[in-house]
Amino acid sequence: MMSLQNTLLIDHLLLPSASNQLGLYRHGHYRRGVTFLVKSEQVHAASDSPCHDDPGRRQLLAIGATLAPWLFLPFKASTSFAAENKKGFLSVTDKKDGYSFLYPFGWQEVVIEGQDKVFKDVIEPLESVSVNMIPTGKQDIRDLGSPREVAETLMKKVLVPPSQKSKLIEASEHDVEGKAYYTFEFTAQARNFTRHALTSICIGNGKFYTLTTGANERRWDKMKDRLHTVVDSFQIFNV
Repeated sequence: MMSLQNTLLIDHLLLPSASNQLGLYRHGHYRRGVTFLVKSEQVHAASDSPCHDDPGRRQLLAIGATLAPWLFLPFKASTSFAAENKKGFLSVTDKKDGYSFLYPFGWQEVVIEGQDKVFKDVIEPLESVSVNMIPTGKQDIRDLGSPREVAETLMKKVLVPPSQKSKLIEASEHDVEGKAYYTFEFTAQARNFTRHALTSICIGNGKFYTLTTGANERRWDKMKDRLHTVVDSFQIFNV
């Protein structure tokens, strides 16, 4: 079986930091119903230098929902399709890229360079959902390794900044209409906060899909049912 580090090749590693996301509220203010264009910066860490890691691992694309430093610019209204689906949730269907998911009513869409879709709570900055994709020649997520192996690699190299301490809580596999998905739960501990997150990954349409959602640990008990609804709703379809 091919390991994950030998499969997904990209040109650079974006390693976003939730602590920078929190800094957003010192430099700007959200208004509900307004969409912003957000540009991310590339962050280089010595521990992740190409000299210190094997090729595939250092080349994973950052797909995590902990967001990068923010630059605010006015942006036109969102063009994402959203409609009420389940009580308290809205649905998004991307017919071009072949995926759909639910997100809590009241979250707003923001545009992040390098992310395909991002919705977040404008009051609680760690409550968000993001979707990203990178090309792959693999046909099945199981070709990359076990759920735990893939989860640990993504946490270490993609979803959690090197300045934060990560912990994998659970990793599992499930099947939807004959397609395998890996789902895992983890925490990322920074100096001033801990983010509790859920991620679902799948392969289809020649792409490696990742959805990540989460919340501040202090709000996990309140948000966990909604976040599980989000991650469990994620599905890809042929395009």
